[in-house]
Amino acid sequence: MPDFTSLPAILTGFGLIAIVIVFAGVKLAGLADRLADRTGMGEALVGGLVLGAATSLGGLTTSVTAAWEGYPQLAISNAAGGIAGQTFFLVLADITYRRANLEHAAASLENMLQSALLMACLGLCLLASTTPEMAVFGVHPLSLAAGAFYIFGLLTIERARQSPGWRPQRTGETREDAPDPENASQSLPRMLSLFAGLALLTAVAGFFLSRLAENAIETFGWSEALLGTFATALITSLPELVTTIAAVRRGALTLAVAGIIGGNGFDTMFLVASDIAYRDGPIWAAISPSQTFMIALSLVMTAILMMGLLRREKLGPGGFGFETILLLIAYLGGAGVLVTMG
Repeated sequence: MPDFTSLPAILTGFGLIAIVIVFAGVKLAGLADRLADRTGMGEALVGGLVLGAATSLGGLTTSVTAAWEGYPQLAISNAAGGIAGQTFFLVLADITYRRANLEHAAASLENMLQSALLMACLGLCLLASTTPEMAVFGVHPLSLAAGAFYIFGLLTIERARQSPGWRPQRTGETREDAPDPENASQSLPRMLSLFAGLALLTAVAGFFLSRLAENAIETFGWSEALLGTFATALITSLPELVTTIAAVRRGALTLAVAGIIGGNGFDTMFLVASDIAYRDGPIWAAISPSQTFMIALSLVMTAILMMGLLRREKLGPGGFGFETILLLIAYLGGAGVLVTMG
């Protein structure tokens, strides 16, 4: 990797990586929508699992590389900051979609189960950060529990999709997942190959982003917590922003919300993978109050989002649902608190 020892060089590097990630995100959004129709899996499942995981690969490689290189706070801040930032992106998406409250129009059983799964995984991470230091082969047992619960949750969501015991009430603003017949004839192997290539591109960009961030920390003494939360996390989250706005403009509202929630769920696995990659013991022993704060903030923001999906307010003050306003306040307020914490 080139030797970035000046501020202009580092900022240029961040900018180039952001461009690569945005390019991949735009392409992934369209492919995911077509894959949902071609495979019959539906927008919620493809958005929450396939698209969410693919757009999160950049962040995963960033956190794992940082943990492996001995930057635990950068690894945790990148993951927790990404979850909070991506949830905030739904505020921007709601502003883009003016026909109705986005959470009202995109309510689905899968999206609400994904939200519950995300909250459970974040809760397990908080428990790991507050319990006495424990390790199984250098990994905290609750990190392993979070990974196992995530897999269990995905299986539960798939079973619920096949045999739902509950459905959201349809209203005039509800946008149901209606497959496009033109996508049924497209080549599935070609679509999957292109999707995998774009996902790999985001992963490679995430690796170089982590190395660039580590260089900035060593050269300028920047805070791992702030750099992870407001630089690497937001840059690696750009695919979620791009794919969400693109999906809203295409009318794929369920895909838009599912991509954020599913991507956030996958982001909790950054913490599990980082704990495995960190070789100085459980990564939670190196956590600072600012990282604990960001995980808790992400949990609160997810709860607000889930309340919005359940309440399904059509239009509130200013033309938005209450959850949009509360998410805006929570994220901006939390960012202000984090800056004061350093």
